[in-house]
Parts: sequence; C-alpha cells; structure tokens
Amino acid sequence: MAIEKVGVYRKWLEPVPEKKGKPMPKSEWPKRRRHCWVVRWYGTNRKKYGKLFKTRKEAERYSIGLQNQVRLGKADKPQKITLKEFRLEHEQVMKGQVAYATLYEQKRALKFFEKFIGGSVLLSKIKPLDAEAFIAQRLLTVPSVFTVNKDIRTLRSIFNKAIEPRQYLLEGQNPFAKIKERKTTENRNRYIEIKEYRNLMDKAKNSWWSTFIAIAYGSGLRRNEILNLTWKNIDFENKLIVIVAKKESQGLLAWDPKSRRNRIVPMSDESAQLLADLQLKAEENFPYIFITPQRLKRIRERQKIGTWTPSSQVVNNLDRDFRIIRCKAGVDECVIHDLRRSAINHWAKKLPIHVVQELAGHTSIETTRKYYLSVQQEDLVSANSFLNKIFEQSENQLTQI
Repeated sequence: MAIEKVGVYRKWLEPVPEKKGKPMPKSEWPKRRRHCWVVRWYGTNRKKYGKLFKTRKEAERYSIGLQNQVRLGKADKPQKITLKEFRLEHEQVMKGQVAYATLYEQKRALKFFEKFIGGSVLLSKIKPLDAEAFIAQRLLTVPSVFTVNKDIRTLRSIFNKAIEPRQYLLEGQNPFAKIKERKTTENRNRYIEIKEYRNLMDKAKNSWWSTFIAIAYGSGLRRNEILNLTWKNIDFENKLIVIVAKKESQGLLAWDPKSRRNRIVPMSDESAQLLADLQLKAEENFPYIFITPQRLKRIRERQKIGTWTPSSQVVNNLDRDFRIIRCKAGVDECVIHDLRRSAINHWAKKLPIHVVQELAGHTSIETTRKYYLSVQQEDLVSANSFLNKIFEQSENQLTQI
C-alpha cells in the first residue's frame, strides 16, 4: 500500500514556449502550454508509481479512489504472476483451508482454464472477454450446463482470492465477476416415499445395508458421514448421532465433515435397534461401524505405497450395490443421496427452516431451500382441494344472486 499521500500534478508535454522572444510567463502556462495530469504515490517497497490522465477531473477521481485503497491497505501496484504460477501457488496455499473435494474442484477448473488460455499469460492481462470465450467453449464440450455453472462459481471465487488477500489483481479486475450463470431447467428433486423405503429395507442384502439405509433415510446423513461413523459417535441413550471430525491415528482415518461443520442429529428407534444389533456382531474394540477391519487394513496398505487419496472410496461399489437393491425392491430410479434429501423433506414439514438447515449441515439456508425442499404429491392434493373449495364458494355465491 502507499505510505504517503496520493498527489495530483501537471505534467508538461513541451518546452516553455516563447512570447516576443522571451519565455512565456508561468501564469500563462496552464492555458498555453500543452500538458496532462499525473497521479503519483509511493509504495511500501519505496518505489514511486504514477498514472497519466488527460484531464484534471479524471486524475482527481482516480486519486480519490486510490487514496481510499490506501486506507484499506490495497494501493500497491499488483505483483506480476502468470496463470500457471498462480494455479500452483493456489494449490499449495489452500491445502488444509478447504475440504479436499472443494480443492479438487478448484484445481480442476483452473487447469481447464489454463489449458484454454495458456499458462504463461499474466493474471492481470486476463479480461472478461477471455472468461466469456472459455465458458462458451465449455458449453460446447461439456454435456451438463450445471457443470459449466459450477466452473463459473468456482473460478469467480478463486479470482476473488487473487484480489484479496493475495493482491495480484486490483478491485474490479476479476474476469469472472460479471459472468452470469446459464439458465437451466432444474430436474425435480427425487423424494422416496415411506412405502419405497420399506421395500428397500426388505430387499437389503444384509444388516450392514439395512442399517445404512435406515440412517440415511431417518437421520439425513451424507454417505461419507455414515461410512466414517464410529461407535463413539452413537448416543444410544438419547438416540442421537454425533457428526464430528476425526484426526489421523493408528485406528482412525483423518476425516472432516463437508463444510467442516460438526453437528448432532436424531436417529429413529428403528436405526437405534439396527445399530445395537450390528454392534453385537462387531469386532471388539474396533472403532468403525461401516468400515470393516479388512477394509481398513487395505486402506493402510494403500497409504503406505501412496495410492490412497482423500477422495478414494472408503467402501467400494456402494452405488452399484444400492442399484441392485433398488431394482430388486421395484423402486423407481433414485440414488443414495435421495435418502438424505427425503429425510430433510420430512423435517421441513414439522420444523422451522433454520433448524432443518442445522440438522442438514448446510452452510447456507439457500441450499436447504433450493436443493432439498420440494413439493410432494400430498401437497399437490391439498392445493387441488383448496382450489376446488374456492370455485365451489364462487358458484354458491352466484347461485344466491
């Protein structure tokens, strides 16, 4: 940032003209001598900076904005850095600051953008036009508009960090800041009826799957939240499940909940009984409920040889096995996450939305509204009944007239 007051000065563009063989008086210079205006300031690195303007009004407007930035500590001239250098730095800096899945998405989006525009381009030279061209190219090559919109949000967030706190760009230089997400027709949320849930439970291949489905449908947990549960996370007395981060140890894998939010959720009597039955069969002193000792041993072996990453699946073939159960149960197309979505819909019918948000573990209440709460068949029936009553009242009024 600048350490001295920003100044506005004239800059003469020609020698002092003569008038009747003598140098023109200084009092006449502003009107008769060609000039422009310059804004000057010193940075914390003791270097002098300046910017030229045609008119004094333009220079003063810029100096006011610059002086405001000085007060905020942002007036240094941005350091030059290429897109590739920025990407590599970003990957290192963000490790541990965000969830692995979030960092993976950021790395993926940056690599696609770097491949499109070139890694040697300076960050400060990337314009909104470049961002628009990239998104247009992605729309041609990516089948899902949802994926492209995710790229827009991800890159906008990354370039915001290039402004603050890293100061590679000035305010207003984010090329993705005004890139609008493309409109899409969203698919209707899949809601699993209680009858469908019962059919899934009947066709579950073993007690492991029965317990998994019951917790997902009854407590609204994400798949990795369920898979990383230990017996210490289960409060049988109060029928509660505690979702909490785990540190790496001899018996535990390092794991963080999505959005790094610990929380407590209720569990049904059915889930509690299934867990109690599963505990009777569990290996003594083994911490995990859904990760078997054999699987943990295999994960440790992969960690030693470097083939295990935080994105690796702690339980293999989960989607395939659920699809088999669904087909045997005669349940229409659905995925594991729809069990969680259905649980959140159940809560929303009886609980305030801020409570639903907390139980669901959502950072934003908008996520709860947009992706999880949907109109169900019984809601449509109620709306239709209400509409018919309105028409009946209108007809009765007309008959009386």
